[in-house]
Amino acid sequence: MKRYSVFAVAKNAMNYHQGWERAWRNPEPKAEYDVVIVGAGGHGLATAYYLAKNHGVTNVAVLEKGWLGGGNTGRNTTIIRSNYLQDESAALYELSRGLFEELSQKLNFNIMFSPRGVLMLAQTEHEKRAWMRTHHATRINGIHTEWVDVARVKQLCPIINDSPEARYPILGALWQPRGGTARHDAVAWGFARAADDMGVDVIQNCAVEGVDVENGKVTGVRTSRGAIKCGKLGVVVAGHTSMLTDMAGFRMPIESVALQALVSEPIKPCLDIVVMANTVHGYMSQSDKGELVIGGGADGFNNYTQRGSFHHVEETVTALVETFPIISRLRMLRQWGGVADMTGDRSPIIGKTPVENMFVNCGWGTGGFKATPGSGHCFAATIARGEPDEIAAPFAMDRFKEGRMIDESVAAAVAH
Repeated sequence: MKRYSVFAVAKNAMNYHQGWERAWRNPEPKAEYDVVIVGAGGHGLATAYYLAKNHGVTNVAVLEKGWLGGGNTGRNTTIIRSNYLQDESAALYELSRGLFEELSQKLNFNIMFSPRGVLMLAQTEHEKRAWMRTHHATRINGIHTEWVDVARVKQLCPIINDSPEARYPILGALWQPRGGTARHDAVAWGFARAADDMGVDVIQNCAVEGVDVENGKVTGVRTSRGAIKCGKLGVVVAGHTSMLTDMAGFRMPIESVALQALVSEPIKPCLDIVVMANTVHGYMSQSDKGELVIGGGADGFNNYTQRGSFHHVEETVTALVETFPIISRLRMLRQWGGVADMTGDRSPIIGKTPVENMFVNCGWGTGGFKATPGSGHCFAATIARGEPDEIAAPFAMDRFKEGRMIDESVAAAVAH
């Protein structure tokens, strides 16, 4: 991999990067690939990377209808944690959290991982009991979490309103010290460059318009840039999964809704952790640029909107102002929405489909970013072997038919 000196960086900055080597190629689609991945977001790119790195499958194309990382990967709030209630979820998210810790070194690309810690507030007695239950479950699964009292909450987050007279007083919190954040764009770019280095074709502006199935087996896809044959097909397109599976002739047990978020104008550092407040339905962290990253809930109706709405801003900020009075006079810098794909049990679907050699990875709802490397790791193994690996196996689509729900509705009660 080519490296540049400080002088080369300065020179290219002055001439608008003329002659600067691309981070990844811009190839034309080949007629056939061993594996085609639809969706060049974090999960799709991670899948391609682990297919090449762990399984030696390099004749792979990642197709993206727009630009790389332009979907949910670029429209989330970057929280990373693994303190989930169910054993299956804990295993998957802890795998991912652990991979995040070494990802910059593995990809040779700074993803700006920041293990600043995630604080999940308890502001009702019911919520306190729920977080205590989660705390005990994570300890059994060997995941480091702590139950902290109000004094510790105030120490970790000095700007919080800890008054016992508040409408929703702080009763304690679930604290995961090794949770945190990463730069969402950098995660996608790092996986794209590393996959490209191993021969994977990342093809942008290539929309899939049809899926070819013969005798119950996938044979290829039809795209805006021509037909492409493939031995195996992986669909990793978040809220648009049902549109792709409709092309293949079957339905998915998911619904798509817009998930809202916004950032404030930049201010001096005042919050060096991530704070989630489910009761008032919001959460907050501070970016390296000083912006407060604020997230709220999802729309109450199915849609594919990728823009914010004023009523969500009002609902989210009004509630958070009570817990964080410091934000009351801040101006909003920008807002946006991402398309979240929700399953009935608020857990993902990873595995085979009714069409042979066609696989899906979807249903991450409001928590997809934190799962990026773990999702790609498991999905790559599933595609390479034709069967889910041990961690992915519980998340097969058959669980809805068999009643084996992995209920994480409490974990997904607020956007995170």
